[in-house]
Amino acid sequence: MSNTNTHRPRVLLAKIGLDGHDRGVKVLARSFRDAGIEVIYTGLWQTCEATMYAAMQENVDVVGVSLLSAAHMTVMPELLRFRKELGVEGIPVVLGGIVPADDYPKLIDMGVAAVFNPGSSMESIVDCIRKLAADRSAATFEEAMAGYDLGRLNALAQLISCSQRGSLPENFTPPAGKAKIIGVTGSPGVGKSSFIGKLATDLRSRNLKVAVVAVDPSSPITGGALLGDRLRMMAGKPDDGFFVRSLSSGTMVGGLGPQCGEIISLLDGFGFDVILLETVGAGQADVSVRELVEHILLLLMPQSGDAVQFSKAGIMEIASAFVINKSDLDGADATEAQLITSINSDRPVWRTSTPKAEGIQAIGDWVAALPTT
Repeated sequence: MSNTNTHRPRVLLAKIGLDGHDRGVKVLARSFRDAGIEVIYTGLWQTCEATMYAAMQENVDVVGVSLLSAAHMTVMPELLRFRKELGVEGIPVVLGGIVPADDYPKLIDMGVAAVFNPGSSMESIVDCIRKLAADRSAATFEEAMAGYDLGRLNALAQLISCSQRGSLPENFTPPAGKAKIIGVTGSPGVGKSSFIGKLATDLRSRNLKVAVVAVDPSSPITGGALLGDRLRMMAGKPDDGFFVRSLSSGTMVGGLGPQCGEIISLLDGFGFDVILLETVGAGQADVSVRELVEHILLLLMPQSGDAVQFSKAGIMEIASAFVINKSDLDGADATEAQLITSINSDRPVWRTSTPKAEGIQAIGDWVAALPTT
């Protein structure tokens, strides 16, 4: 089960509190990506608890917090408290924003690894992130496995990182699970992540434990990646029954990333009831997902094709069911009629609108009724 992947630094960027815009942190995210770093951005108005919970699931190398509200002496102690409670004290936390120089020593004393002001150069920030990531001690397979066997989520996240680094033993096989493993695919911009967030909420209401493996594209130039799918799935208080792990595609084609199969096996063995594998925005020939899942939801959107397009070979053939997402847009009726005519089978076709949470319950019913393996 080993591989020769090079581990790239993984950084989670968070906007905590009531800051009204995130232009600056988005510039940081793109700069980190261009520097060959994998970046997970969690969006505006996050809580300290949700931020560290996401960092734990993603097992990032560094957490970067952007604050412009002068709340650093309130926010950072709370963030570090949750870091300790979640058992991830080894993840360094850095702060950027409008921070008086007199507060720098206080922040460092409480455990903040570095503080940056608006005048800090991008080069110095990237260099600091690289050093912190390189100096971070990663959990060994034995350490992660001990916690995994006890059902600890931080250990599951660490074991997934072992898979990504290629440090799982050759003879290691996770325990057998009974998860329903479902691929979610479709073209870029069709709304896969938002759809998954709503579907996961419905499944959690049925007391099903849900895990998501979300794959985003890597830069073909730098190898960095902006992993933005979690942004559209985070909502409300963290939930131990909803686990999200973001992956980059690396050099793989077909819509997946390295070690997807191993990671699904680890999640299955941990006891999740449903595992959703979200592909990179897919084209007609991106059908690799069928090798790892039992069922496939193909998302389309109104005016995304006609009867001829829907009749073509490839991704249309591998779908177990079809979801016309964003069905509140014009053209949904025509798209549904042409799709049903073209597929000429009993595969389900649903219409959904994720902002309105319309049509999600019927898909939840379908998932809940699928047989377990």
